[in-house]
Amino acid sequence: MTTRITPLRLEAFEQLPKHARRCTYWEVDPTTVGGDDHLADPEFEKEAWLSMVMLEWGSCGQLAVRDRGAAHGSGADCDVEDEPCLGYVFYAPPRTVPRARRFPTGPVSADAVLLTTLGVEGQQELEGLSRALITAVVGDLVSRGVRALEAFGRSAEVDALSEEAEVPPDVRPVLEVLGDCAVGNCVLATDLLLDAGFEVVTHHRYFPRLRLELEQGLGWKAGVEEALERLLLSAQLEQPVGAGAGVRGQLRRA
Repeated sequence: MTTRITPLRLEAFEQLPKHARRCTYWEVDPTTVGGDDHLADPEFEKEAWLSMVMLEWGSCGQLAVRDRGAAHGSGADCDVEDEPCLGYVFYAPPRTVPRARRFPTGPVSADAVLLTTLGVEGQQELEGLSRALITAVVGDLVSRGVRALEAFGRSAEVDALSEEAEVPPDVRPVLEVLGDCAVGNCVLATDLLLDAGFEVVTHHRYFPRLRLELEQGLGWKAGVEEALERLLLSAQLEQPVGAGAGVRGQLRRA
């Protein structure tokens, strides 16, 4: 089975899994909804946010789909919107992400884009797919001249915060959720980010902030071609023009 990763288009919104379409953890600040922990139409809010970011800034998501067309030798004619979603990732300038202001390890650096959510669907987990989605984000950002990618991590200790009295005051704004959202699903695991090459820049017991440098000579480019080749071989991933290919071009010119 081959997999394609392509920039998310607004037309493909319905192709996202239901929980991804309804999750507004990063996009809506709970303090703006008048104390109600449910939104009347979370899918509308999520789609409106995507539309706003795409209009003002550009691509802010990547979508992994099963490439049935390639299996039949007609990948070029395959419509992405018709293919099953295997995984997705969202990223955006921190000024467009209300939740980012509630993390104790903020703010996000002025020269960085914020990686918010990454999901791989059910039993469709492919070795390296999470890393491949991040690689696609990096390829997009490098081609746009972005210097760094940052993310807030979630440590394993977060799961132990079960009683209100145990929750530190600086963590409570992070744990407050809307609707079906959950911190365990909405905030990336610190270990996943470390495995992808991020480094901790602001330490915190529960929610550290991590950074991946995208500039030449700062360590990221040294192993990226090897990582890309490993992903291509292990998961048979086909990077779209502007993702993996764009990264290789940047590295060869470095």
